[in-house]
Amino acid sequence: MIGNSRHLLGLNGLSAEDITRVLDTAVGMKEVSRRKIKKVPTLRGKTVVNLFFEASTRTRTSFEIAAKRLSADGVNFTSSASSTVKGETLIDTAKNIESMAPDVVVIRHKSSGAPEMLSTRLGCSVVNAGDGTHQHPSQGLLDLFTVRDKKGGLAGLKVVIAGDITHSRVARSDIYGFTTMGAEVHVTGPPTMIPPGIEHMGAKVAPSFDAAIDGADVIIMLRIQLERKSGPLIPTLREYARFFGLNRQRLERANDGVIVMHPGPINRGVEISSEIADGPDSVILNQVENGVAVRMAILYLLCGGADEMADQ
Repeated sequence: MIGNSRHLLGLNGLSAEDITRVLDTAVGMKEVSRRKIKKVPTLRGKTVVNLFFEASTRTRTSFEIAAKRLSADGVNFTSSASSTVKGETLIDTAKNIESMAPDVVVIRHKSSGAPEMLSTRLGCSVVNAGDGTHQHPSQGLLDLFTVRDKKGGLAGLKVVIAGDITHSRVARSDIYGFTTMGAEVHVTGPPTMIPPGIEHMGAKVAPSFDAAIDGADVIIMLRIQLERKSGPLIPTLREYARFFGLNRQRLERANDGVIVMHPGPINRGVEISSEIADGPDSVILNQVENGVAVRMAILYLLCGGADEMADQ
C-alpha cells in the first residue's frame, strides 16, 4: 500500500508522510543497486507486467530493472507487438493479462485517465507510468528523492519548473509532490504553455524565466513535446531557446548550490545547453539512477513487501 491505496495513480492525495515513506524505502533500495550482487529475494514469486502503449526508454527499462532486482518476474508488453494493432481494446487487453494473475500492472498510455480506469477493473495493483498530460507519479517521486538526497531536505526550497507546463505530466506530479513536502514551486514558460488555473495546484506563475530563476534552489527543465502538438504554441525552437533555454548566464541568477534537473529525453540547445546538461550543477543522470531505486520502493510497497518481510 502507498497511502491508503494499492495503486499509484498520481501524487495528489498523498500526504507528506506517505511520500516520505516511499522516499525512505528508496534509500535502502539504492543501497541494493550499489551492491556487487544487485538482487534481493524480496518479491520472489510476484509478477510485474509493463504495459506500455507509448514509446519509452528510461521509464520502461527502469521499472523492468526494479522488478528484477527485487526478484519479481517481469513481463514487457508493447502495443506495436500486441493484439491492439488488430483492434483489441485496452480493457480486453488488460483483462486477458489479468487472467495470467500478475501482481502489478505498470501502464503508460497516451490517454489521461487510462491507468485510473484500469484500476477500477483489475484485481491487481496498477501503477501509472505516465498518462497523457495528466501525471507521471514515479517520475515525481524520483525527482523528490533526488532533491532530498542532494539538498538534505525539501521544505523551504524554491523549485522552478520551466517549459511546456501545459503538456507536461511530470510538471503536474512535481507540483503536487513538492508543494506537499513544503517547497515553493514556481512555473515559467511561454504564455501559450502555461495552462489557466495552474495556481490552484499550489504553484506560482513567474512573470519571466529570469525572475523565476532568481534565488532558485532547484531548476527542473521540461522537454518541448512536439509529439503532443506543443510545436504550434511557439514561433520557432530558436526563439524558444533564446527566451526559455537554460544557459550559464541565466543559471548565475540562481542560489549557490542550485541543482538542474530534466526528465529526459533532452533537446540539447533548445531547453538546455550541453554546457549545463553535462556540467557540475546537473543531476540528470542521478535522476536516472534514483529512478530504479524509487520504482523498487513503489513495487515493494504495493506488493506488500514490508508486510511479508515482517511475517518472516
